[in-house]
Amino acid sequence: MTTANVHEAKTNLSKLLDAAQRGEEVVITRRGPGVNRFLLVPDRKGLRKQLFGAMAGRIVYASDYDGADGQIEELFGQSTGS
Repeated sequence: MTTANVHEAKTNLSKLLDAAQRGEEVVITRRGPGVNRFLLVPDRKGLRKQLFGAMAGRIVYASDYDGADGQIEELFGQSTGS
């Protein structure tokens, strides 16, 4: 693990990023405790495909999920009488 204070991080950012890219943990400190940690990010080419649509078919909504709620409509003065 590499630890650097903010000034050292500003001065050696490229070296710290290289260390993170090699898989080394890099911690940036501010007046003592670590405040940031840099880790290697996985290949970004497949990242978008992993994030968007990852939960497709896993989330199920109740049949009345987007139906009107009479109590809420009444509170806002838009009751439809349902």
